[in-house]
Amino acid sequence: MKRALVLAPLLLWACGSPSPAAPSVAAPPAPAPVAVTAAGEGDQRMADLKTCALDSGEKIEGCKVGFRTFGKLDAKRSNVVLFPTWFTGTTKQLVELVPNKLVDTSKYYLVLVDALGNGVSSSPSASATQPRLRFPKITIHDMVESQRRLLKEALGVEKLHAVVGISMGGMQAYEWAVAHPDDVGRIVPIAGTPQLSSQDLLLWNAELHILDGDATYAKGEYQGRPKMRAVQDVHWMMLSTAGHRNAETSRDAFPAWLEKIESDTTFDWNDWHRQLEAMIAHDVARAHGGKLDEAAKATKAKALVVVAEHDQMVNPASSKAFAAAKGAKLLVLEGHCGHLAPVCESERLRKEVRAFLDE
Repeated sequence: MKRALVLAPLLLWACGSPSPAAPSVAAPPAPAPVAVTAAGEGDQRMADLKTCALDSGEKIEGCKVGFRTFGKLDAKRSNVVLFPTWFTGTTKQLVELVPNKLVDTSKYYLVLVDALGNGVSSSPSASATQPRLRFPKITIHDMVESQRRLLKEALGVEKLHAVVGISMGGMQAYEWAVAHPDDVGRIVPIAGTPQLSSQDLLLWNAELHILDGDATYAKGEYQGRPKMRAVQDVHWMMLSTAGHRNAETSRDAFPAWLEKIESDTTFDWNDWHRQLEAMIAHDVARAHGGKLDEAAKATKAKALVVVAEHDQMVNPASSKAFAAAKGAKLLVLEGHCGHLAPVCESERLRKEVRAFLDE
């Protein structure tokens, strides 16, 4: 099991029955004023956006966005499905989960995109001129704007068939629908939220405060990849439910399991810090006085809202309210896996998402 990702156990999806592989075809050439690295289907690519203006008024210098593509772009460039990464996730993990599983790449041109701050796209750990916490604060909206520029300026794509995302990826899907209502045909936020609840804010602020208060973190000036045991403990405690953890990890196996999660230093801590701040600031209703129903009604995209009923990491209440206000489809995963419900109920989720994309 991968340990550093919010939804790393979703890699178990790759063990399911594989669908026939999509043909390895390159997308048709598109106007590309933005420099893009050449690559084959599924390979890591980078788009050089030069400078990215941020909500804070600051800028990311040498702004780059990582992405991978699968399938064939149709003549009208109308079959694009964008799939952003979750908190601490990269497109390398999404490769095992999405193509020909959640998204049929014989029909759709799938673009997996690395969110700002994930260590692949511009991030504290990947910047030569703005390293560590000298890298400016980012928002979920900033992530979306960088993706919009990637699509328009590098791939020649003006409109999206859908945006699908899990956890923080779901937050980006909501942001797409609210910020660019004419550019998105459908959204499928999975275990995400349009507006953090007080419980969500408590969790993410707790992780942020643990980092900031840890002497080892050294205000972001740590050396190497030190262990941050308390951050991992809190993170994994909230990732599933007590019943799920007790069933998955016996008392006898617990010491070894705890050592594994606490020893994980895969994801850079300053990247973790900046993505935490982005989630804490997330609220798609900010331009509507915090009124979520008004923000939902202002969107035009069809929506399949997927929530985990017993999610302790991303409370489902705001997503349910968004779906109700919009009259959107709501899929409730009712098992006791918490935020890992998309893993435990992967087959049901797969069928529902694929059917919705084909409507």
